Amino acid sequence: MKRTTLPLFFALLLALVSCKTEKADPNAASLSPREEHRPAYHFTPDSMWMNDPNGMVFYEGEYHLFYQYYPDSTVWGPMHWGHAVSKDLVSWEHLPIAIYPDSLGLIFSGSAVVDWNNSSGFGQNGKPPLIAIFTQHDMAGERAQTLDFQVQSMAYSLDKGRTWTMYEGNPIVPNPGIRDFRDPKVSWHEATKQWVMIFAAKDRVRFYTSPDLKAWTFASEFGEKLGAHGGVWECPDMFPLSVEGTNLSKWVILSSINPGAPNVGSGTQYFVGEFDGKTFTPDNAFAGETAHWLDYGRDNYAGVTWSDIPASDGRRLFIGWMSNWSYATVVPTERWRSATTLPRTLSLRQTEGGLRLSSMPVRELEKLRSEAHPLAAMTLSGEKTLPVSGPLLELDLEWETGDTPPVTFGLKLFNSLGEEVRIGYRTIDNQYFIDRSKAGKSAFSDNFAGLHIAPRQVSGNRYTMRIWLDVASAELFADGGLTTMTDIFFPNEDFGQVAVFSEGGEVKVRGMVWGVRGF
Repeated sequence: MKRTTLPLFFALLLALVSCKTEKADPNAASLSPREEHRPAYHFTPDSMWMNDPNGMVFYEGEYHLFYQYYPDSTVWGPMHWGHAVSKDLVSWEHLPIAIYPDSLGLIFSGSAVVDWNNSSGFGQNGKPPLIAIFTQHDMAGERAQTLDFQVQSMAYSLDKGRTWTMYEGNPIVPNPGIRDFRDPKVSWHEATKQWVMIFAAKDRVRFYTSPDLKAWTFASEFGEKLGAHGGVWECPDMFPLSVEGTNLSKWVILSSINPGAPNVGSGTQYFVGEFDGKTFTPDNAFAGETAHWLDYGRDNYAGVTWSDIPASDGRRLFIGWMSNWSYATVVPTERWRSATTLPRTLSLRQTEGGLRLSSMPVRELEKLRSEAHPLAAMTLSGEKTLPVSGPLLELDLEWETGDTPPVTFGLKLFNSLGEEVRIGYRTIDNQYFIDRSKAGKSAFSDNFAGLHIAPRQVSGNRYTMRIWLDVASAELFADGGLTTMTDIFFPNEDFGQVAVFSEGGEVKVRGMVWGVRGF
């Protein structure tokens, strides 16, 4: 959750805000007809400002998506928790604002869990409560330049997350004197039968433990001299994950950082290792200053995973904020700002370079497919326009290079105005890329247009690219999700045409293209 200094009138506004949940909520309305640049199948708020996804939890058939929300402007302001639910991770129902600021401060990022054993004591009639734990940010304390203006607080719900009651004992974790002290992610650690909280503490993470979600004890820190440190660590997550094809299980930490990402601005790094209930010990490959990145595009930040996914499902499901703090407040949308990435399934895979985190779109998204267009195998030199209409497409392409591979090959989206986005691979430096330097509107930010690159995690002459295209975004999942890139763009006319290209040599390509239905 980005901390931004607010003008005085925001502080006066906060004094008028109550914690009641019956306040009229513009986000409860159904989506209006799509405005310019409004995504067709990515989640967006109906109106106003959104950033970090928060409190994702699955309970009684519903995936809950809470998010950082300011209901009075399209620019970041006093934070609330917006709320939506889905039964399939594809279509979302907007609900009223879940949690409002109170006397302790704004409602920054956090998490939610099902307290199945009622360790908190808030459950009633045999039903477990939903528990939300989040950072509260005191603007008066920040203006006074104190160090303890961020604390961790709790609320609980007994009606499937529709209404929330603030815990009278807040804050549950006071600030020990750390300026950036926020974004708690809570989970149950079965081996030690206790709750574990990971949250950001300046340029590292801290762990606290609890038997009841109310009383928390400091356990350890992690990350002081590991990974990237170009900015403050934010929105951490930690979870166990099996290594594909083995009986081995590892623990993974996600930590978003702003700035300091490989393509400038916001990004999310990860670590793999062991966790004993108190201390995280990274594997050797993650114990140095080299950072490993969840997504190399410019626009996947602050993502965390859903809690309480049933064991019968077994997936680790992730979603991120599809923007970048370098320009998020000035992108050319009018009634709303920001979207989420597609929901993704995370997994660990063994590669030539060691364990790597991969992510792929959740299988439920396949229900959005409409007409199918097989792409017969062909040898490509130059450019060939495909007989499909954009911009809503899913492409699953396989490329094969020969002894003298081309310099560059990939996919081009374009329109009649000469605007284009190129997505592909450069053999000269073994990098995937998204090039939005000619993608349309970019005057709103000096560092929006450009070429963004990502290293390949495997070798060989076969390359797979699964690409989801929406009105104003592209998500690339290369080599089975080992390299992912997410970029947004704002063309002056929708990208209605798609071509495949090869420059400097020949490449074989085949695959499948589907139209995609919006919702």
